[in-house]
Amino acid sequence: MAFASLRQVLDHAAEHGYGVPAFNVNNLEQVLAIMEAAQETDSPVILQASAGARKYAGEAYLRHLMLAAVESHPDIPVVVHQDHGASPAVCQQSIRSGFTSVMMDGSLLEDAKTPASYDYNVAITRRVCEMAHPVGVSVEGELGCLGSLETGEAGEEDGVGAEGKLTHDMMPKPGAEGPRGQTGVDIWHCHRHQPRAYKFTRSPPATSWPSTASWPPRADPERTVMRLVQRAAGWRHPPVRRHRETYGVPVEEVSAASERRAKVSIDTDIRLAMTGAMREIFAKQPSEFDPRKALIAAKKAARGVVKARFEAFGCAGMASRIKPLALEAVAARYA
Repeated sequence: MAFASLRQVLDHAAEHGYGVPAFNVNNLEQVLAIMEAAQETDSPVILQASAGARKYAGEAYLRHLMLAAVESHPDIPVVVHQDHGASPAVCQQSIRSGFTSVMMDGSLLEDAKTPASYDYNVAITRRVCEMAHPVGVSVEGELGCLGSLETGEAGEEDGVGAEGKLTHDMMPKPGAEGPRGQTGVDIWHCHRHQPRAYKFTRSPPATSWPSTASWPPRADPERTVMRLVQRAAGWRHPPVRRHRETYGVPVEEVSAASERRAKVSIDTDIRLAMTGAMREIFAKQPSEFDPRKALIAAKKAARGVVKARFEAFGCAGMASRIKPLALEAVAARYA
């Protein structure tokens, strides 16, 4: 089976100049859509389970869905990533469960609501790296705090989120070591420099997020993360457009950044595709009572989005060029 570490996949992406989509998964249809698209395009996959997904489906169910994905597609490298862990204990449990990558969200305290200082963030993230790297598991850090560019209010991420106004003591502090040197992380969000979840209530001007031209060059050893939010106002399903207006980083901006070896976290646009497809089915066939009909349409819509992202970020054709290392071999590289 082709489980892979996040570090190995991102090293390959850095070497060959492409970005890797990381898809949030909550149920069977999402996993099927992602893996079918990955097989069709020969793309490596990052499947990630957010705090909200773990609460919704349960870690055991999610883990076995991911095991099924790897068993059914043995030639596709799959990173199994725990997104937004609120404490070292959460990360440790995920490592024991077989996740090959974990994210320590030290931007918030353990209650996943109270914003933490940057010093706390660095210390707790370093602790997770010291625990994960000896067993070959990659670590992602949240070095900064998610919030709104329009209001300065703290933001919410699937299952976790701060409350109130953000302050500068939560932001990364400049230093010669840099976030990676301070913590040991393999990949990191740095809100002082990189765009992440830029969500707006209106169509934003192009200057609302930093130009990808200002991102670190490929030669820079740091890995970066971007969150993509589909521009829902232009979505083709009126049932979705009527009920939700949200704007985010355009796909073309993310595609331009992909050659900077970004991990691109994708969630909202898959939800929109699936919800729009299901609403369309029930609107056209109001007497239909078999949920599978709607779920099949939802899976097809999600698969189309996933395939488009693999191709846009230069990921297509790369799976067969990666030979996944056992975690023991990855651990030896950290030593």
